Amino acid sequence: MSRIKKSLARLLEGRSDANFDFSDLCHILDRGGFTLRPGKGSHHIYFKEGVNEILNLQPRGSQAKPYQVKQVRDIILKYQLEID
Repeated sequence: MSRIKKSLARLLEGRSDANFDFSDLCHILDRGGFTLRPGKGSHHIYFKEGVNEILNLQPRGSQAKPYQVKQVRDIILKYQLEID
């Protein structure tokens, strides 16, 4: 199983939100067709055509913030996005 598939499976399970690598979360969004618009400082702003929400992510060290992991999961499920 590839790294992206393992990371996506962990994300969708929802049991490791507090221990999710920020770079893995960004990689999932990149592979899902989201566009990165750099923000100020450590902010990473992602958007995608057809998705109403804009994701504003910032790392907590090397980890993603748990509420932001949940936001990404909810958007993937809401819009039934394909991540390849």
